[in-house]
Amino acid sequence: GKKYPYRLEEAITGALVSDAELPDRPASPASVIGILLIPMVLIFGNTGLTTLGTAGVVDPSATWVRFFVFLGQTPIALLITTLAAMAVLGLRRGEGKSAIEKTVESSLGPICSVVLITGAGGMFGGVLRTSGIGDALADSMSNLGVPVILACYLIAVALRLAQGSATVALTTAAALMVPAVEAGGFSEIQLVLITLATAAGSVFGSHVNDSGFWLVGRLMGMDVSTTLRTWTVNQALISSIGFGIVLIFYGAAALF
Repeated sequence: GKKYPYRLEEAITGALVSDAELPDRPASPASVIGILLIPMVLIFGNTGLTTLGTAGVVDPSATWVRFFVFLGQTPIALLITTLAAMAVLGLRRGEGKSAIEKTVESSLGPICSVVLITGAGGMFGGVLRTSGIGDALADSMSNLGVPVILACYLIAVALRLAQGSATVALTTAAALMVPAVEAGGFSEIQLVLITLATAAGSVFGSHVNDSGFWLVGRLMGMDVSTTLRTWTVNQALISSIGFGIVLIFYGAAALF
């Protein structure tokens, strides 16, 4: 917005690229889109096959299942994508090996601080999770005496703020509220809305114990206080507005 006029291009490249610096033989849009789709397809294959294996649709011990699950591991998928990009955007366009090597080496500098700080933030969240703060919060909030949908949201918010991981907040809050949800006799649409409310709570207020907080802040070139005023507030608004919309539908579902 006008109050925080950051330019993503300058944050990533250090300066805007002029027309004179553009490559003589730019890659086709199809090639670029194809490379971007590689990690998405591989990781989706991992997630999909794991889910199907858990449901008993496929045999998780089958060699082909284990192979594609391995390819879909995030580091492996990104490594394959990097190699594909070097081949398609480099060798295929006539770039020499030394030029590709220099390009890869020059890309390491701008991302080193992002990787290190993001890793540190994720480690901080991991330490908090190991300390048992999630279980302590869950136990203290399990008997709030409030409607189930509100309890799911509040527990997810507390867990998110305490340990940083949206995934852990969502899964922990969901596991904790299973008995209350099962005893509530809710309709299918109400169950969907309770799930959405829990998901909304799990993204509330990303801050210093969340690796995503550091990733966004460093890529945008923002200091900690500015990231708190922008990204953290943005996440809180997404969570609150999302929960408000869910409550409206929940109330309508209760009436009909």
